[in-house]
Formats: sequence, C-alpha cells, structure tokens
Amino acid sequence: MAAHHTVYKEPAPLLDRENPLESMMSRFNIAADILGLDDATYNVLKAADKQVIVNIPVTMDDGHIRVFEGYRVIHNTILGPSKGGIRYDKNVHLDEVKALAAWMTWKCAVVDIPYGGAKGGIICDPTTMSAGEIERMTRGYTLALKDIFGPDRDIPAPDMGTGPREMAWLMDEFSKTNGMTSPAVVTGKPLVMGGSLGRTEATGRGVMVSTLAALKKLGLKPTEVSAAVQGFGNVGSWAAILLHAEGVKIKGVSDISGAYWNDNGINIDDAIAYKNAHNGRLEGFTGATPMDPNDLLTSDVDVLVPAAVEDVITEHNAHNIKAKLIVEGANGPTSASADPIINEKGIMVVPDILANSGGVTVSYFEWVQNKQGFKWSLDMVTDRADRIMNDAFEKVYQTSQKYNVPMRIAAYVVAIDKVAQTYKFRGGF
Repeated sequence: MAAHHTVYKEPAPLLDRENPLESMMSRFNIAADILGLDDATYNVLKAADKQVIVNIPVTMDDGHIRVFEGYRVIHNTILGPSKGGIRYDKNVHLDEVKALAAWMTWKCAVVDIPYGGAKGGIICDPTTMSAGEIERMTRGYTLALKDIFGPDRDIPAPDMGTGPREMAWLMDEFSKTNGMTSPAVVTGKPLVMGGSLGRTEATGRGVMVSTLAALKKLGLKPTEVSAAVQGFGNVGSWAAILLHAEGVKIKGVSDISGAYWNDNGINIDDAIAYKNAHNGRLEGFTGATPMDPNDLLTSDVDVLVPAAVEDVITEHNAHNIKAKLIVEGANGPTSASADPIINEKGIMVVPDILANSGGVTVSYFEWVQNKQGFKWSLDMVTDRADRIMNDAFEKVYQTSQKYNVPMRIAAYVVAIDKVAQTYKFRGGF
C-alpha cells in the first residue's frame, strides 16, 4: 500500500514472523548483559505493565451486529504517559502488540522523549468495511478504553490501517465522554484539529538527518555519495527527496511494483510526480531503467535505505551488500541472523529504533502543542526535531564507541539504561 503525502502513518515494526517478541528480546538481552542489568529491573522491563482485551459490538450496515476483538498493551510508564499506534488489520494478535509496545518504550527512550511504550489493535479487515462501520468500531473501541486513554495516561496514534480520520473520531468520542475537548489524547490528527505541521515528512526527515550524521562520522560528504532507497511510500519518498536536496545522488529506488536504476542519479521530483499520477506506484517510470528488486539491496551504492518491510536484509544477501552505511527507515528490515555478517563487513548501521524515530518525535511535539494550546511554525518543528535526532545519534554513537558494539546494540543500551536509571531514582518496586 503506497502512502500519499497527505497521510502520516506512525511506522510500525513487523518483527520476525515466528514470534515478534523473541526477535526484540534477543537484542534486548545482549544490551542488558552489557549494562549488567540486575534481575529485578530486567524482569520488570521484560514484561508489559498492562494488557487489555476488549470486545466491541458494532452494528454493521446491513443491520446485524458483529463483535470485534481489540487490544491495548501498556508496556511501561516509568518515563511518562504511554505512547503508541493503533492498527486495524486481520493479522493483529496479542504477541505482536506486546512486542510493538515494548519496542515503543525503547524508541521513546532512545530519543529522550518523556513517554513510555504502548500499542493497540483491532482484528478486522478495514478494506472490506464502510466508513460508517469503521467509525462505529473506532468509537466503540475508544469507549471501551476510556479509562486507559488520556492526555496524561496513554496517547494513541495512527498505524497500519488507520490515519487522521480515525484519530479524529477517537478524539471526538473521548472528548464527548469526558465533557471537554481533549486534543492531546491522540496524535496524528488532521491539521485543523490540532495536528502538527511537519509530521507528514517527519520520519523521512529523521532518516535524512541520521544519514548526514553517519556520513560525517565516516568522513564522507553528502555531495560525493550515492544511495539506493528501497520502499517509496511515505518514509522512503520523503527520505529520497530530502537526501537528494542535500546533494546525495539517488541511483536506485523501488516499491511494490518494481525497482529502477539510473547511474547518473534519478530525478526524485519526477519519480514522485510519476508515482502520484499513477495510483502511488512507480510501475512504468521512464526516468530510470527497470532492475530486479532483489539486486537493489546489493547494488553498488554508498548508502542503503531500506524503507519498506521487515526482514529484507538476511543471512542470504548480507554477504553481498556493497554499501558502507545502512540507515533503517523501515522497522526490522535487518533480520537478527544478518547482524553478525554486517558487523564483520564493517558496515555502519543506523538502527530502526534510532533512524525512524523522527515520527514519534513530531507526534510528541503535536502533544506538547495541544497541551500548550499553541501552534508551532514549521521551522520550529523541524529545527527541534533535527536537534533531537542529532543528539540521539551522537549519544548512540558515543555508546557504541565506549562499549565497542554496533550502533544497533548501542541504541538498546542507551534506551534500557535510561529506563533502568529512572527506576533507581523513583524506587519503583
């Protein structure tokens, strides 16, 4: 599904298919060992604080009542109210929601935002439902979770299958229930309702800022490097536009319909105009030569930006990657089995929980603006988001140097350390 530039989707990690919880935990465990985390803190951080399962009766358009199962998992709130998306998908299951909630805790901690992690979902197929049915289901879900949600308790956001429309309904239902307008209960709202400027491009912009920061560490100039961007939805296309604007030569791009290569650099504005004119697909794009999508990942470029789906870099193709730098716009694009191969090759990786956290950063800004009752200018949003991304990158980089570990493990170390220290000061348990 291609995202149009008007809709901002909170990026969602789809982790290993066997068990999403195990994939996240394998990297968590390595970081916990490095930190020498005590058993008590380890056990608290491993488990979710709260798991809520609700049944939502919805009157369908044909008059019959269907009951949908919905979830909300609050992983941790030691740093602040919990934050995380809601997905509408037929494959939603509790283990996945638990993994995503924990992953949000680390993501917020790594960029130093005062939130804990949460995630929610409803088992449904929104593509087969009318707008009215989705609205009644969204309002029913909000009502069922009215004591869980709150501007200072738990703040949802869009995810797969949801967007500004659903967030508007959620905010309205919550506001009616509480007898006051509560814009800060949810982020990813339409602009007219207190959404933030700059949020559409926020995740892609964070990828660009991370890339520039990493190139600096590698002693490379943006104007002298080439890149390939896999995935041309919201995150990939914005990362491509912004990297292109910084002078990076984008030689390859791909989406679900195919991959395209131009050795002299692709005109990104043309590619986006083409995509927007053709139902969000690059299929038939003439500004570049079609290529095998699998070859894009191992193509001859300096920077590789996987911004599509999970598990695209695996033990099968990691040996052939030529890039010096991988910046993960997607969630979980590198399987755990590929990590050792990439590390051995000396490729620098800016991991997903750092590289694509520009989205949750601007979600946080939306919440702050709603609480202040004051709208920031676009410059204010981007300046502050860039500063947060750069500070987080520097902290993770220094940690990777200090413990002599890859950036991915360093990001988990930074996140877990922040949460664990907060427990020590607050004296949690």
